Amino acid sequence: MAGEGIARLDRRVFAVAGVVLAVLMTLASRYGFHIDELYFLDCARHLQAGYVDQPALAPLLARVSLSLFGVSEVGLRLWPALAAAGTVVVGGMTAREFGGARRAQLLAAVATATMPVLLGGAHLANTTSYEMLAWAAIAFVVVRIGRTGDTRWWLAAGALVGIGAEFNHLAAVFGVVLLAAVLLGPARRTAVDRRLLAGAVIAVVFVLPDLWWQSRHGWAMFEMTRALNAKNGGAGNVLTWIVGQFGMACLAMTVLWVAGLRFLWRSGRALWQCLVTAYAVLFVLFAVTTGAQVYYLGGLYVSLLAAGAAALDARLRSRPDRLRGLMFATAVSTALLGVIVLPVLPPSDVAWAYGINSNSGESLGWPQLVGTVRQVWTGLAPGQRANAVIFTADYGEAGAVNELGRGMGLPTAVSAHNSDWWWGPGNPDATTVVAVAPGPGHAPEYTARLRRYFRHVRVAATLSNPYGVHNVEWGGHVYVCTSPRRPWGEMWPELRTYA
Repeated sequence: MAGEGIARLDRRVFAVAGVVLAVLMTLASRYGFHIDELYFLDCARHLQAGYVDQPALAPLLARVSLSLFGVSEVGLRLWPALAAAGTVVVGGMTAREFGGARRAQLLAAVATATMPVLLGGAHLANTTSYEMLAWAAIAFVVVRIGRTGDTRWWLAAGALVGIGAEFNHLAAVFGVVLLAAVLLGPARRTAVDRRLLAGAVIAVVFVLPDLWWQSRHGWAMFEMTRALNAKNGGAGNVLTWIVGQFGMACLAMTVLWVAGLRFLWRSGRALWQCLVTAYAVLFVLFAVTTGAQVYYLGGLYVSLLAAGAAALDARLRSRPDRLRGLMFATAVSTALLGVIVLPVLPPSDVAWAYGINSNSGESLGWPQLVGTVRQVWTGLAPGQRANAVIFTADYGEAGAVNELGRGMGLPTAVSAHNSDWWWGPGNPDATTVVAVAPGPGHAPEYTARLRRYFRHVRVAATLSNPYGVHNVEWGGHVYVCTSPRRPWGEMWPELRTYA
């Protein structure tokens, strides 16, 4: 039987997952929407088969949240919190597949639950938490096939890759690298059969809607990827990537995932070794191409922590003092990092941590931005407003106006950033544009850019927030632009920005 030779799943794993869910939901209403969440809410109101920078499922969940809860941080963040809890359970289950008894399963669950990348990513409703769950689940299936030899699980692996890729394209990258490791290595002799091919077909079927959308929109994801790689990759960010990997798991648990890599490689199971190969290939690939995005490998650490928990279980059992020391160090480092990755501090105290983790800072100041835009908008003469649009430089600003400004008399804002550009310029014959742009560090020389399209550009307001956090919007401006040099609709193709 598939379950022979391994311990029962420890019920305490579910208790740890419940604690993670409770913590995340308790903090869900702190601060406000993150810049990405505002964009996702906008995407949810434009449901389609794909987007420039993401597939369809995360915006679909956002649409469900809008239908059930309205514009609510708690409602929107329920789904990533559930995904994080699920990832904790998968961590414990993976340790069980590695032969871990109850203690090892609990340790793997705790190690997963205290991952800063899991906690910080699951507080926000973007794609990170779903991606981590997908990667962890894919690795779990590979581990199970490697233990049991039951290749029927390749069908489940294919479905997980496909569903994961419909949340985040990185799941497909993981699937392709893992498939190559299986086909080109020793695992080919024992794990490759028609079910592996069937699993690959299932994965492709799931991503067909996104591929169809991309084909009809100039394969925008490739242009987007090039823009992100130019921003985050290169030799200058390789060290950032390497150092960042030590922050994926709780610092005290570094010993666990390092031991996990060693355990997998020395396991003698070719399929388990494929996880090490995939880790190595992706480590180098991401280090060179997207080094500043240090969390891209986060989901794979779940299986490494589980492997380490199984490998070190006997040693920790024989030395209870070591286990107590590990738990104490885990509690301390989790508390310290939790202050940075979760909205624990008062908003006025967030500024010092912004350079380490920008998520909290990018969740502040949006109501003030909308209020500033509304003040400028209502300051226009009624006749001028009748032929005006609100145009934003980034998707977060558009999302803030459209979601937080709903019911305040503001029109739907348009933006040329990522998927927003495809939704059009609003009134193509507008003669007045109220333009919103972030600070000079994120939109340099924006005034000069506007003057290429309008004869008269006036700074009507400057953006800030009451907490003194110098986030993306700090120091930005709201402009009133008149006398367009060409019709607004003709300018639109030139304004597109992917980043």
